[in-house]
This record gives sequence, structure tokens and C-alpha cells, in this order.
Amino acid sequence: MKYRTLGKTGYKVSEIGYGAWSLGADWGDVTEEQALSTLSSLPKAGITFIDTADVYGDGRSEKLITKFRQSDKTHFYVATKAGRRLNPHTAEGYTKENLQKFVDRSLINLKTDSLDLLQLHCPPTPVYYTPEVFTALDDLVKMGKIKHYGVSVEKVEEALKAIEYPNVSTVQIIFNIFRQRPMGLFFKEAAKKNIGIIVRVPLASGLLTGKFDRNSKFATNDHRQYNRKGQAFDVGETFAGVDFDTGLKAVERLKEILPQGYTMPQFALKWILMHTEVSTVIAGGKTAHQVNENVKASDLPPLTHQTMREVERVYDGIIKPEVHHRW
Repeated sequence: MKYRTLGKTGYKVSEIGYGAWSLGADWGDVTEEQALSTLSSLPKAGITFIDTADVYGDGRSEKLITKFRQSDKTHFYVATKAGRRLNPHTAEGYTKENLQKFVDRSLINLKTDSLDLLQLHCPPTPVYYTPEVFTALDDLVKMGKIKHYGVSVEKVEEALKAIEYPNVSTVQIIFNIFRQRPMGLFFKEAAKKNIGIIVRVPLASGLLTGKFDRNSKFATNDHRQYNRKGQAFDVGETFAGVDFDTGLKAVERLKEILPQGYTMPQFALKWILMHTEVSTVIAGGKTAHQVNENVKASDLPPLTHQTMREVERVYDGIIKPEVHHRW
């Protein structure tokens, strides 16, 4: 495993981190035993960064991480998120009082005195144009409740606005072979300002694993079943916003250029890591086997210039017209 610096935080984090959304909810059933088994594979895999949120299973994900850490003394940086507990989820709800309430709850769930990193959880766009929200986050740092803060965004435009605030340390954003827009202006501006970039949805909700076909079925409590058209939250979080059949077509093309010695997931993860602006990629995984396969991407050889160009052609020809302008 290789390690990179997470922007202004100064944290040295594993290139492949762990996204713990699936341990909470929305990815089908995961038992506590299965979740703890998966988490116990992280130290040996070299993972030092875990991302979660207070709404993943209504705190279940945070609590499972805590239970694991009580039995394993390996040091991890744990990033959590706040804001989605608001009902309704509106910009007006992002008050100092509410943010402090959410943080206090996560402090209890994670059994810590100070959060390593708090991220606003894909708030409505007007929040990024409300300086008082970021002043409230500064106050939480001064109080010692959080060490650093950042944002998790849906759109590139939101990311660009967020990093205008001087104390924003990180941006979490969807970036993968099917969502390439961030590597333009945003990556350049983030590098100038020493912003840590946390990449989520790296495998496009599993589409980029190459394991699905038109007959693939998903559980009713799996967002890949119930959120295909954005019925529950932003459709960009499900299959990276790509139509399922279109994604399958692109994956078949990608399989034709799969480098020797790579699995499809490793290929997709390595493509992301070829961009030096990225700090860490929070791949999920409901089993230890999936985690162990994902982390191998860090130590695989760099992709060739020719392979990168071929990926670009697949994106430009099949995916770009559908998603590039939207996020």
C-alpha cells in the first residue's frame, strides 16, 4: 500500500481507503458479524482511512467502526459526515445549533473527544454560498470537537465554491472512469490550495467491476434497485448517474483494454490513482475478500499512456454525452 497526504490536514492516508456506507444501509443486508469481519481485514490490508456518515443506518456504521476499533488498536483516521439528518433537508437547516447537535451525536457514536474530519454531507447548493455555515465549522474546531472539516459534494461547481473558504481542508467527490469532469478545472484549483481529494463511488456502484449483466438483480433495500432514477437521493450516487445498459456497454469496451495482471475493479481504481491530485479512494466492500482485492490496485504498475487514452475514448464515445454536463 502506498500513502498520500490528505491536503491541509497533514494526515498520511492510504491510497485506498474504506467507505463504510455499505455497513450501515442501502446496499442490501449486512450482518454485524460480517461487518466486523470486513473491518478486521483493514489493518493487514494497510488501510488507514475510513469514511462514514451519521445517517448510514442511523448511526449503525459509526457504531460498528467503534466496536471494531475497541478490539483493534491500529491507528485509523475516521471521517464522518453531517447534515443529512435534517428533515426536510434544506439549506436553512445548516445552522450552528444543528451542526453542533449532529457533531455531538457522532462523538458519542464514535466514542471520541474530537472528530478527525467532519464533512458536510452533500448539502443543498445554497449552503456553499452561506459563509455563516463555515464560520460555525470554524467554531467547532475552536471548541475542539472537530480537528478538520471539509465537504462532500455532488457537483464540480459546488466543490469550486467550497474551496474558496480558507479552512476547508478536503473535498469528497465522485470521480471514476464514468465521471471524469472533476479532473479538469477542479483538480487544478484544488492542487493550488492544497485541498485533500477523497474519491467516492470509484467503481460506479459496482458497474465497473464487470460482474453485472442485464439480468443482474438487486435487493429491494439496495439503492441500485430503488434509486436508479433518483427517487431517494441524487441519481449520481447510483451507478455514477449512468444508465445501467449504457454502463454495461462501456464496460464491455473497457474489458477489451484491460491490462494484463489487473482485475476490472483494480483497473478502475488504478485509473483514479493515476491522478496525483487524488489523496485517497474510498472503495467499499462488504467482505474481506473484496477489500483485499481492492487494495492491490495501489501496488500494481502504472497504466500506460496508451491505456489512459483508450479509457478516454470509451468515455468520450459512450458516457460523456450522458453525464458530463450534469455534475
